[in-house]
Amino acid sequence: MTTLVNRQIDFMGRRKLAFVASAIMLLVSVLAIAINGLNLGLDFTGGTLIEVRYASAPALETVRQVLESAGFRDVSVQTFGASTEVLIRLQQAFDAGVGAQVTDLLNQGGTQVELIRAEFVGAQVGDQLRDQSGMGMLIALGVVMVYVALRFQYKFAIGALLSLVHDVIIVVGAFALFDIEFDLTVLAAVLAVIGYSLNDTIVIYDRIRENIRRSRIDDMAQIFNESINQTLSRTLATSGTTLLVLLALVFLGGEMIHNFAIAMLLGIIIGTFSSIYVSSALLLPLKLKRADLIPPPKEEHEEELP
Repeated sequence: MTTLVNRQIDFMGRRKLAFVASAIMLLVSVLAIAINGLNLGLDFTGGTLIEVRYASAPALETVRQVLESAGFRDVSVQTFGASTEVLIRLQQAFDAGVGAQVTDLLNQGGTQVELIRAEFVGAQVGDQLRDQSGMGMLIALGVVMVYVALRFQYKFAIGALLSLVHDVIIVVGAFALFDIEFDLTVLAAVLAVIGYSLNDTIVIYDRIRENIRRSRIDDMAQIFNESINQTLSRTLATSGTTLLVLLALVFLGGEMIHNFAIAMLLGIIIGTFSSIYVSSALLLPLKLKRADLIPPPKEEHEEELP
């Protein structure tokens, strides 16, 4: 008989505490989304986009303060390509003279600023992006559920789907709670988090399935603990190296990818947590059994030779 050896970390023994923590994070996230709403960027809301070129690299905060002091609201300033090229986003209706007005303001004090372009991003485009991005996320979650159900079993698919929904809601809720701008780069990060979290979940699921088939015990909590501990070094190594890169992007990557890096950073942390305490632990209340993975033996019919 094959027996499983208990490891030092009893993940399943702490699952109720983890469920409470998840419930609190989900509740706060849903309330933040419902009450505060998302601070949608220009990609979704529409507005004015202005690109200017400086003779030397400017201080972005100074550019923002100059424009806000002149009465412009919801100003977003970031470098675009070279450090001397600045992209300015204004969440307001487009005016034919707004480009020249902004350039004149920035030229004060002897600074040389050249207007490259000034254009309008319509609300219709924003609505289309919002609808298509939401549909893309739903399709991604649906394909994930079908894939996991076909590769493993439908109970695994339910656990994986709830885990991914858990991750998405908490990441989006954090942006609503702290009023961080939500644009297309953040949406791309959310979709990337889905892929990352799913990959981690599949690794643990694969080990759980293997251990269930190899063992002769019916204690699913013990099997899950053994499986998670066996894959823990891989999970921590992957998450740790990814977090190091994301921390570098948050502090050194510049404003253009700052929100993307924040979303990815939150997603990696929450995704690592959910792959253990949501996707795996939920298999216990879903009553996963050995019979779900091991088909009953076929009856052998002996035929008499003539």
